Amino acid sequence: MSQAPLMPKATAVWLVENTNISFKQIADFCKLHELEVQGIANGDVAKGIRAYNPILAGQLTREEIEASSEDQNRPLTLNKKTIEIRSKEKKRPKYTPLSKRQDRPNAIYWLVKNYPQLLDGQISKLVGTTKNTISLIRNRSYWNFSSLTPKDPVISNLCSQLDLKNAIDKANRKVEREKKKKEKEERNNKKLQ
Repeated sequence: MSQAPLMPKATAVWLVENTNISFKQIADFCKLHELEVQGIANGDVAKGIRAYNPILAGQLTREEIEASSEDQNRPLTLNKKTIEIRSKEKKRPKYTPLSKRQDRPNAIYWLVKNYPQLLDGQISKLVGTTKNTISLIRNRSYWNFSSLTPKDPVISNLCSQLDLKNAIDKANRKVEREKKKKEKEERNNKKLQ
């Protein structure tokens, strides 16, 4: 199945207004019904929809429109090069609703208690808090430490289970690397003595 153009009704409006292409060709190209395209031409359908130029959008070429205007049986083909839409979303700080913010210290306490190998930066990314708060909870000097109860951040919906698992795996790999490095240094020190 071929792809439809972006904003098919607006594209159909432009094609009806600016070309001699048949309603069937426009309907097939825009993935609309032929009667709908005829309604656009009569002004019954798509009132208030602004025409969208598929040539400027890179979805069609003038040559393609001219070739289809001359041959009523030739379908319009979408210019595939420009349809590939790439969305590079920048990672933004995760917003935590006000109602969930009081769960952060409990989640930090749970992570510190159950996974002490996690670094402050990893916990900060998971829960969305500052490293200072994490270190205060780790050192048991947080202002409200006595009222903290460990609470799973996944249950509190502060992070996903997959993110938590990845952070724990990464921390475990780092611990293993440091352990191997320390063992290697000890072996080298014994050889030197």
